[in-house]
Amino acid sequence: MVRLILFDIDGTLIHTDGAGIKAFAKVFATEFNAVDGFKRLKFGGRTDVSLVREFFSLHQIPATPENFERFFERYVFWLDHILRRSQSEVCPGVWDFIRASRALAQRPLLGLLTGNIRLGAEIKLRRLQLWQEFATGAFGDDHEDRDQIAAIAWQRGSQALKEDLRPEQVLVIGDTPLDIGCARAIGAKVLAVATGNVSLEELKAHQPDWAVRSLGEITPVQIMAEPLNR
Repeated sequence: MVRLILFDIDGTLIHTDGAGIKAFAKVFATEFNAVDGFKRLKFGGRTDVSLVREFFSLHQIPATPENFERFFERYVFWLDHILRRSQSEVCPGVWDFIRASRALAQRPLLGLLTGNIRLGAEIKLRRLQLWQEFATGAFGDDHEDRDQIAAIAWQRGSQALKEDLRPEQVLVIGDTPLDIGCARAIGAKVLAVATGNVSLEELKAHQPDWAVRSLGEITPVQIMAEPLNR
């Protein structure tokens, strides 16, 4: 029985019309006068901190705590500003999946597992009235490595439920191979959704327990059965 469901955010729960990427670019340009090489960054499944560190390295900007603090202080300002002018939307099937999870006789705890820093995640999800749906989670400012974020989210979920959750009682839902990888790093089940920038065929190649085009194609009741490669 799955007791903890951990959702990725971008491409899994919501689309923000690239607001996060635009906010990154704005801060790099206005605060660090760094614009070249931005298109080299691959955002899917990455942590915010690792992306900033990579761009700092490309421009020989010292990766000091002060520079990270400077970046993220301006990032959340620009993220909020840009989101107000963006066409954000909840991904297909998300609300139905959440409501169906809450209707189960033994409802699982819903949480977040994301490379977004916590405040960035909150700003994005509050715009679409989703933030309050999640009782726990781990974020990009908890750890730079996505696998470690998964471990932290698992630990926090166990603490919230006051249970020592086994790996198979945890389900990770994400839209990239990196989401599948971090789920496997903690031994969790994984549901891959092709609502981001990765095709269903590519996701299936990484052997998640389930792979669907959207959360509208699967129900929590199906998840509670033995996992199948689809």
